[in-house]
Amino acid sequence: MREGEFDIIQRYFTASKRAPRKDVLLSVGDDCAVTELNRNQHLAITTDTMVEGVHFLPSIRPADLAYKAVASNLSDLAAMGAEPAWMSLALTIPNIDHAWLTEFSESFFSILDHYNVDLIGGDTTRGPLSITITAQGIIAKDKALCRHNANVGDWIYVSGTLGDSAGGLSYLLQGKSAVNSAQEFLIHRHLRPTPRVLLGMALSLTRLASSAIDISDGCVADLTHILERSQCGAVIELDKLPLSAELVSEFGLAQAEQYALSGGEDYELCFTVPDSNKAKLAKALAHIGVNYTCIGQIRAIHPKNKNRIQFQRHGQRVEVEFAGGFDHFK
Repeated sequence: MREGEFDIIQRYFTASKRAPRKDVLLSVGDDCAVTELNRNQHLAITTDTMVEGVHFLPSIRPADLAYKAVASNLSDLAAMGAEPAWMSLALTIPNIDHAWLTEFSESFFSILDHYNVDLIGGDTTRGPLSITITAQGIIAKDKALCRHNANVGDWIYVSGTLGDSAGGLSYLLQGKSAVNSAQEFLIHRHLRPTPRVLLGMALSLTRLASSAIDISDGCVADLTHILERSQCGAVIELDKLPLSAELVSEFGLAQAEQYALSGGEDYELCFTVPDSNKAKLAKALAHIGVNYTCIGQIRAIHPKNKNRIQFQRHGQRVEVEFAGGFDHFK
């Protein structure tokens, strides 16, 4: 008997080993899912599409693909300070490959279960491999972290280390396998980024951050989105960029800085903090277990300078040339 769309859904995408969330009233199997929000809660929604040859290499393992597809959406929710709750999946595949689907779905539900997220619907079609995920999260009323609230004088922070994903991708693009622990670390950082969900939620609930964004297209490109929405400029201290020892040892300081500034898919958070809240960060974020670094400050836009971002090294202004962030149509 020939298998179809609903056979795939039933076999591979109703497989969570966790009891469903209590706020899911109706899930996979109907025309729509139905979920419930409590009073004084808002809904955060994000959608991302990943296409073979554009967002991932054809050689990627299905387990890594599933993980990264989910993680990138969770990172968007983290940037808003939302608690991840529900997800829908639109999966387009060229044919039914049971081994591929088994590995993909097991990894998919593994990360969903880790973050207490329910798959509540989606679609399955035939065609070139692509994945579209819509993720939904819950935010307390009026506590969403937005891009337009940065102010002159705010300090600019980033979580984790920057540029690792770009370093890992460079090996994969060359068809190279890791030959040492540093290369293994960088490739893992590309394939298995950590969405900073707890950090985003903590920044939202404590109201310490004025704005936030996740670093998916590159630190400078994503910070620029905050600056454009907030009508501000910024200074970045290059010597403050958090670089992993693995990235520097493999590529040298100059290339590591380039990857940190313009390499995409780190999925760390970039956030701004008013000066009055700066001293409160350490106590408020102590339980999160995530490193964070101040890399600069929001400044007023200089009328004679077309660039919103200026760069300094050890307090002295420097000119920096770097590749722009990722853009599908450039």
